[in-house]
Amino acid sequence: MALYTGVRVKKLVARLKEEYDGALAAQRRAADGLKEENRQLKARVMQLERERREVADALILAAKERERAARESAAEDENEKREMRLLASRCREACAQILEKYPAAEDAAALSAYAERLCPSGEESGFDMEEVIAPKQPLDLGKLCRSLGLMEEDA
Repeated sequence: MALYTGVRVKKLVARLKEEYDGALAAQRRAADGLKEENRQLKARVMQLERERREVADALILAAKERERAARESAAEDENEKREMRLLASRCREACAQILEKYPAAEDAAALSAYAERLCPSGEESGFDMEEVIAPKQPLDLGKLCRSLGLMEEDA
Protein backbone atom coordinates (compact mmCIF):
# COMPACT_ATOMS: atom_id res chain seq x y z
CA MET A 1 0.00 0.00 0.00
CA ALA A 2 2.72 2.37 -0.68
CA LEU A 3 1.05 4.34 -3.43
CA TYR A 4 2.22 7.60 -2.04
CA THR A 5 5.84 7.64 -1.17
CA GLY A 6 7.63 10.65 0.19
CA VAL A 7 9.52 11.18 -3.08
CA ARG A 8 6.37 10.94 -5.21
CA VAL A 9 4.52 13.35 -2.93
CA LYS A 10 7.40 15.81 -3.11
CA LYS A 11 7.45 15.54 -6.91
CA LEU A 12 3.69 16.03 -7.04
CA VAL A 13 3.88 19.05 -4.75
CA ALA A 14 6.75 20.51 -6.78
CA ARG A 15 4.83 20.00 -10.03
CA LEU A 16 1.66 21.52 -8.55
CA LYS A 17 3.67 24.43 -7.15
CA GLU A 18 5.28 24.99 -10.54
CA GLU A 19 1.90 24.91 -12.30
CA TYR A 20 0.41 27.24 -9.67
CA ASP A 21 3.38 29.64 -9.95
CA GLY A 22 3.00 29.65 -13.76
CA ALA A 23 -0.75 30.29 -13.52
CA LEU A 24 -0.16 32.98 -10.89
CA ALA A 25 2.48 34.68 -13.05
CA ALA A 26 0.12 34.60 -16.07
CA GLN A 27 -2.67 36.14 -13.95
CA ARG A 28 -0.31 38.84 -12.68
CA ARG A 29 0.77 39.65 -16.25
CA ALA A 30 -2.89 39.81 -17.32
CA ALA A 31 -3.74 42.06 -14.33
CA ASP A 32 -0.76 44.32 -15.09
CA GLY A 33 -1.88 44.52 -18.74
CA LEU A 34 -5.41 45.43 -17.66
CA LYS A 35 -4.08 48.05 -15.24
CA GLU A 36 -1.99 49.63 -18.02
CA GLU A 37 -4.95 49.58 -20.42
CA ASN A 38 -7.12 51.13 -17.70
CA ARG A 39 -4.55 53.87 -17.12
CA GLN A 40 -4.42 54.65 -20.86
CA LEU A 41 -8.21 54.69 -21.11
CA LYS A 42 -8.49 57.03 -18.11
CA ALA A 43 -5.99 59.40 -19.73
CA ARG A 44 -7.98 59.31 -22.97
CA VAL A 45 -11.26 59.95 -21.13
CA MET A 46 -9.70 62.94 -19.36
CA GLN A 47 -8.45 64.30 -22.70
CA LEU A 48 -11.89 63.85 -24.30
CA GLU A 49 -13.58 65.52 -21.31
CA ARG A 50 -11.21 68.49 -21.67
CA GLU A 51 -12.00 68.73 -25.38
CA ARG A 52 -15.74 68.45 -24.67
CA ARG A 53 -15.52 71.33 -22.17
CA GLU A 54 -13.60 73.42 -24.71
CA VAL A 55 -16.22 72.74 -27.38
CA ALA A 56 -19.06 73.53 -24.96
CA ASP A 57 -17.36 76.78 -23.94
CA ALA A 58 -16.83 77.69 -27.60
CA LEU A 59 -20.50 77.00 -28.38
CA ILE A 60 -21.65 79.12 -25.45
CA LEU A 61 -19.32 81.93 -26.50
CA ALA A 62 -20.55 81.69 -30.10
CA ALA A 63 -24.19 81.84 -28.95
CA LYS A 64 -23.48 84.91 -26.82
CA GLU A 65 -21.63 86.57 -29.69
CA ARG A 66 -24.52 85.79 -32.07
CA GLU A 67 -26.99 87.35 -29.62
CA ARG A 68 -24.78 90.43 -29.20
CA ALA A 69 -24.42 90.81 -32.96
CA ALA A 70 -28.19 90.47 -33.40
CA ARG A 71 -28.81 93.14 -30.75
CA GLU A 72 -26.26 95.48 -32.33
CA SER A 73 -27.71 94.85 -35.79
CA ALA A 74 -31.25 95.56 -34.57
CA ALA A 75 -30.10 98.74 -32.83
CA GLU A 76 -28.20 99.83 -35.94
CA ASP A 77 -31.24 99.13 -38.14
CA GLU A 78 -33.46 101.11 -35.79
CA ASN A 79 -30.99 104.03 -35.80
CA GLU A 80 -30.84 104.00 -39.59
CA LYS A 81 -34.65 103.99 -39.78
CA ARG A 82 -34.77 106.96 -37.37
CA GLU A 83 -32.20 108.81 -39.44
CA MET A 84 -34.22 108.15 -42.59
CA ARG A 85 -37.46 109.33 -40.99
CA LEU A 86 -35.72 112.41 -39.61
CA LEU A 87 -34.20 113.22 -42.99
CA ALA A 88 -37.56 112.71 -44.72
CA SER A 89 -39.22 114.95 -42.17
CA ARG A 90 -36.61 117.65 -42.71
CA CYS A 91 -36.97 117.24 -46.46
CA ARG A 92 -40.75 117.71 -46.22
CA GLU A 93 -40.22 120.81 -44.06
CA ALA A 94 -37.74 122.21 -46.59
CA CYS A 95 -40.16 121.45 -49.43
CA ALA A 96 -42.95 123.21 -47.55
CA GLN A 97 -40.71 126.25 -47.17
CA ILE A 98 -39.80 126.18 -50.88
CA LEU A 99 -43.46 125.86 -51.89
CA GLU A 100 -44.35 128.70 -49.55
CA LYS A 101 -41.65 130.89 -51.07
CA TYR A 102 -42.16 129.77 -54.71
CA PRO A 103 -45.72 128.39 -54.97
CA ALA A 104 -45.84 128.48 -58.77
CA ALA A 105 -42.52 126.80 -59.46
CA GLU A 106 -42.86 123.46 -61.27
CA ASP A 107 -39.65 122.05 -59.73
CA ALA A 108 -40.89 122.84 -56.22
CA ALA A 109 -43.97 120.68 -56.76
CA ALA A 110 -41.82 117.79 -58.04
CA LEU A 111 -39.56 118.16 -55.02
CA SER A 112 -42.58 118.11 -52.73
CA ALA A 113 -43.88 114.92 -54.40
CA TYR A 114 -40.47 113.32 -53.96
CA ALA A 115 -40.41 114.29 -50.28
CA GLU A 116 -43.88 112.78 -49.80
CA ARG A 117 -42.73 109.51 -51.41
CA LEU A 118 -39.79 109.36 -48.99
CA CYS A 119 -42.05 109.36 -45.98
CA PRO A 120 -45.78 109.98 -46.34
CA SER A 121 -47.14 112.67 -44.04
CA GLY A 122 -49.31 110.24 -42.10
CA GLU A 123 -46.32 108.17 -40.95
CA GLU A 124 -44.49 108.93 -37.76
CA SER A 125 -41.43 110.99 -38.48
CA GLY A 126 -39.38 109.45 -35.72
CA PHE A 127 -38.21 112.91 -34.78
CA ASP A 128 -36.89 112.81 -31.24
CA MET A 129 -35.92 116.21 -29.88
CA GLU A 130 -33.73 114.55 -27.20
CA GLU A 131 -31.78 112.77 -29.93
CA VAL A 132 -31.25 116.09 -31.72
CA ILE A 133 -30.23 117.98 -28.59
CA ALA A 134 -28.00 115.26 -27.12
CA PRO A 135 -27.29 112.54 -29.73
CA LYS A 136 -25.97 109.25 -28.41
CA GLN A 137 -23.82 108.74 -31.47
CA PRO A 138 -22.71 110.96 -34.35
CA LEU A 139 -25.18 111.35 -37.21
CA ASP A 140 -23.53 111.15 -40.64
CA LEU A 141 -25.94 113.10 -42.83
CA GLY A 142 -23.53 113.02 -45.76
CA LYS A 143 -23.55 109.23 -45.78
CA LEU A 144 -27.31 109.20 -45.40
CA CYS A 145 -27.79 111.66 -48.27
CA ARG A 146 -25.44 109.65 -50.52
CA SER A 147 -27.32 106.41 -49.75
CA LEU A 148 -30.61 108.13 -50.69
CA GLY A 149 -29.11 109.45 -53.90
CA LEU A 150 -29.55 113.05 -52.78
CA MET A 151 -25.84 113.75 -52.88
CA GLU A 152 -23.12 112.58 -55.27
CA GLU A 153 -20.23 110.42 -54.10
CA ASP A 154 -17.02 112.24 -53.17
CA ALA A 155 -14.38 111.96 -55.88
